[in-house]
Amino acid sequence: MATALVTTVATGWLVMPRLEARKRRILEAHHARDQFLAAMLRILSAGARLRNFEAPAADDGAWTPVMRERVEAERARWVKQLDVSTAWMVDNMETYAVSWPANFLRGVVGTYVPYARAVVISEREDTRKAELLEWLTTPVWKVFGSRGWQRSPGRMRRAERQLAERIQQIEAEVDRQNAPA
Repeated sequence: MATALVTTVATGWLVMPRLEARKRRILEAHHARDQFLAAMLRILSAGARLRNFEAPAADDGAWTPVMRERVEAERARWVKQLDVSTAWMVDNMETYAVSWPANFLRGVVGTYVPYARAVVISEREDTRKAELLEWLTTPVWKVFGSRGWQRSPGRMRRAERQLAERIQQIEAEVDRQNAPA
């Protein structure tokens, strides 16, 4: 009887606090992963809206000044969503990136996130930023937005190659813009 009492008390004092702390850390990591996926989905959605809904031309008589202003405000809100999403991904990368068990997955996140943020803070037009962000996010979404059983090694390697190729093309575009005339 005394042994059972000592074991129960020792477990309650020594083991349970560690288990509760571990549980909290695991839940926080999964919550951060969910937020990362939500940020990528927001990037894809806001980017598509920006690309597909162009601002009316200033000389287009079919648009009233009020509607033109409202459309511009809505487009600005979508651009802000891109900014907030990529800023969150950069600011919280240490919370979710390290939570994936494979070096490959951590490497994809570590490559994608800074480039996505760089696109947002670049001097490109908003529509071009949206195009590039969608283009950059799509292969990453194929890996992280898919079900676990859909993550075949071949599919993940293809996504990694696509991401690397797209980053090279974005860098080449920047090089062309910065080249002396």
